[in-house]
Amino acid sequence: MLELDLGCIVCANSHFIEDRRESTPTDSTHHTLLMGRVVSIPSEGGIDIDLAYLICKPSIDTDELCIDTDFNFTGGVPVNLSVEFRRGLSGFRVGDAHTIEGLPTGTSLYGTGEVSGQLERTGTRIITWNDAWGYASGTTSLYQSHPWLLAILPNGEAFGVLADTTRHCEIDLRKESRITFIASASYPVITFGPFASPTAVLISLSHAIGTIFMPPKWSLGYHQCRYSYDSAAKVLKIAKTFREKGIPCDVIWMDIDYMDGFRCFTFDKERFSEPKTLVNELHDNGFKAIWMLDPGIKHEEGYFVYDTGSEKDIWIQKEDGQPFVGEVWPGPCVFPDFTQGKARLWWANLVKDFISNGVDGLWNDMNEPAVFKIDTLTMPNSNIHRGDTEIGGCQNHSHYHNVYGMLMARSTLEGMKMANEEKRPFVLTRAAFVGSQRYAATWTGDNLSNWEHLHMSISMVLQLGLSGQPLSGPDIGGFIENATPKLFARWMGFGAMLPFCRGHSEKGTIDHEPWSFGEECEEVCRLALMRRYRFILHIYTLFYMAHTKGTPVAAPTFFADPKDPRLRRVENSFLLGPLLVHASTLPDQGSDRLLPVLPKGIWLRFDFDDSHPDLPTLYLQGGSIIPVGPPLKHVGEANVTDDLTLIVALDQHGKAEGFIFEDEGDGYEFNEGGYLLTYYVAELQSSVVTIIVSKTEGSWRRPNRHLHIQLLLGGGAMADAWGIDGEVLKITMPSDPEISNLISISEEEYKNHIEKAKQIPDAEEVSGHKEVELSRTPVELKSGDWALKIVPWIGGRMISMQHLPSGTEWLHSRVEVDGYEEHSGVEYRSAGCSEEYSVIKRSIEQAGAEESLNLEGDIGGGLVLQRQISIPKNDPKVIRIDSKIIARNLGAISGGYSRSVCLRVHPVFTLLHPTEVFVTFVSMDGSKHEVWPESGEQLFEGDLRPNGEWMLFDRCLGLGLVNRFDVGEVHKCRIHWETATVNMELWSKERLVSEDSPLRISHQYEVKAMS
Repeated sequence: MLELDLGCIVCANSHFIEDRRESTPTDSTHHTLLMGRVVSIPSEGGIDIDLAYLICKPSIDTDELCIDTDFNFTGGVPVNLSVEFRRGLSGFRVGDAHTIEGLPTGTSLYGTGEVSGQLERTGTRIITWNDAWGYASGTTSLYQSHPWLLAILPNGEAFGVLADTTRHCEIDLRKESRITFIASASYPVITFGPFASPTAVLISLSHAIGTIFMPPKWSLGYHQCRYSYDSAAKVLKIAKTFREKGIPCDVIWMDIDYMDGFRCFTFDKERFSEPKTLVNELHDNGFKAIWMLDPGIKHEEGYFVYDTGSEKDIWIQKEDGQPFVGEVWPGPCVFPDFTQGKARLWWANLVKDFISNGVDGLWNDMNEPAVFKIDTLTMPNSNIHRGDTEIGGCQNHSHYHNVYGMLMARSTLEGMKMANEEKRPFVLTRAAFVGSQRYAATWTGDNLSNWEHLHMSISMVLQLGLSGQPLSGPDIGGFIENATPKLFARWMGFGAMLPFCRGHSEKGTIDHEPWSFGEECEEVCRLALMRRYRFILHIYTLFYMAHTKGTPVAAPTFFADPKDPRLRRVENSFLLGPLLVHASTLPDQGSDRLLPVLPKGIWLRFDFDDSHPDLPTLYLQGGSIIPVGPPLKHVGEANVTDDLTLIVALDQHGKAEGFIFEDEGDGYEFNEGGYLLTYYVAELQSSVVTIIVSKTEGSWRRPNRHLHIQLLLGGGAMADAWGIDGEVLKITMPSDPEISNLISISEEEYKNHIEKAKQIPDAEEVSGHKEVELSRTPVELKSGDWALKIVPWIGGRMISMQHLPSGTEWLHSRVEVDGYEEHSGVEYRSAGCSEEYSVIKRSIEQAGAEESLNLEGDIGGGLVLQRQISIPKNDPKVIRIDSKIIARNLGAISGGYSRSVCLRVHPVFTLLHPTEVFVTFVSMDGSKHEVWPESGEQLFEGDLRPNGEWMLFDRCLGLGLVNRFDVGEVHKCRIHWETATVNMELWSKERLVSEDSPLRISHQYEVKAMS
């Protein structure tokens, strides 16, 4: 038994922490749980120890450890939490589980790193295992692993929990008031807090895992990417078009087609024959160039990268000690073992030489690591890493899988530093782990060009920020499939306000540049990006604070008032400091028609005379001052003597404050005092608002520039004043009647802007099928013995299954949950169960056909789930359901193979007589089974599977619902009883899908009278 006072600050370093920056000290001592012990570290000294050695050591020596703790919050009654540690089954493997129970009702859960779906994570299950392919709203594993949780208590206080493990880890939040971490090996769980606010928790977390690298200022501009701009001429044409059209942009990206046969560190001899010349032309026009590097190195003698790596013996090995060879873009590839210092140095030297071509930044992709033509889409867990002793030593791949991408990004960063110590590197990585923000930015991976992914992109960026990674963003417009004009414009509207701002799309799709969707969309993109460049001063300041203090850059709206339960689930707005960005993510409503959920207090709307229904609405919190600059074509166009504008919103006491950080925008002189941090305050006294510099930091001299004050009055109205920066500036506050008049004028101008805005046409078709009518009214099938209701717009689920002769409704559910649904993974509510489905065919009995409905839903990663529900004309007693997962557009993501998927049929049948029902069947081995509700949950596989038929029997009704299926298609059968429902699930095998090998299950239901 170990007693911990979790009411104190509890924090610790995660694995692989070495070069962390000092964060804001607190007044108390940090208590750190390590190896089952409490270690006290003075707050003023920070945490300077490297915990990488913990990777290979058992964290806790006892078989059982129970920690009963009182969380004493300032808000009232102590909350009794039970923190339990146990060893046992972890999903499909043996492992350790840590459970925190007893959270008060009203606790909200966030974090968990890069995840799709909802912002508030209660009710979800997350698997931290870096997965290489596409995703949907229910996907449990994405490209990164952050075994971290942020809990917001009802009174607004917060704490965080970090599972200090690099292994496959399950975060189970499906039970109310309970947090469970399950991993395949022992590990410590480290608790941060409770603190008075979630911001304080994030500061404490950054104290442990390190803060974001200080990005070069140019990297906060707009980035344009495509898989692929396939020649230097195409790259220059794209750059030229940006300048001709006056659309701001700082960076052009080169995907793998610049390489010679996809060999890293090479250039195609025809299409990119003179990379230095290309880069020089880009630089002359204000652009930076970023190039991709993947970890897969072609297995080819004579290729200098392969030869030097082989000489140094740095490849990941198979169990037999031979280098592992896996298929990626170049064909057969070997993979650097970044757990070895000599491999990291070898890679860094390659990067250093590569930078000499004028490379400004590097993009590490496919670094989960992704491997084609293998069921797991990564290398086998049995592969061997010969890691350095200090980071865990020799271990199999399951131990290092989740940190592989982070170690690659770290090596890339070190190589860029070796090339030029005076410049800040910029690295983007797809795969990452807790702490990767020290080395690289990230993005949300291969998203889809649809409204669901547009909506999710805000929450995904916020979750990464809540997990320690503030520099992220989505592929604006969607990577996979074709955007529509309205979708692209709306996505650019708020995407231009996210921390990392990049447009990207894959081969085979239509062009996705801002001018590719017509003049109306182009204008919205221009306005959106001009907004971003006006806010660069503010965004750069937020990153300086994130780098030095650990505060968030983009935060959920509830950070403005963590006590307010109204804000906990708001997903269409976010905060950039005191600036609130409210966007519409609905296709049929612009931001002007969508009422915002604002935090309590003063929030004043403003714009730059650029209001548009497809742009987000901006609000500034009362009591705040933020800096903005002039519109720019690129960041390098700015001059320190440019006019500086301060937007001011007074609070209820007539006061406001804010600050701006300025330096060279690159290099490291700011670490030696080479910067200017200016704090401004404004105060209203006797109808006069006075704005002064309250204090400054840094050795930079204040530039000689004009200062423009815009004092917000409400309703978009403002009062202006000009002066010299650094001098006292006064504004006479208008009288109340004058303010009312200004507000009326401003609101009329806003209305005119909205009305005159050119409407963006949207030629969106439903999955390419014409003459399809989608309705919010359930589709009904009624024929023979059955009446069915299906809702295409939420998972294509069946919500009613009524047997007409008996009047029995075997299945009945709400529209949004339960009923008959299908998943694409073994995880509950994986992709397929909540997406909007298209009705691609509807046949009705009156027209002479059998009653049937054909549905199709995009489940991400180039996959589609198709379902036909029919009542056969020649067998009207039967409901037949034919389902399959097909590869529709794998495109760039897989080399012809999808992620590993499982077709999981998940019906929730209603029990009219819960104590008088059971499931009966004869298994493949001939044994008879009766499964009653008391058995809870059972999984039948192999010879224990039903031999093609099982039945749900109600003894009171004397009726049985028979489910027949093809045993060749069904790999497992699952029964799960609840109080008044039962699941009778059919699972296919879990495997890859290609265009030639769909995954299918065909089955049918029939009611039989039984004596």
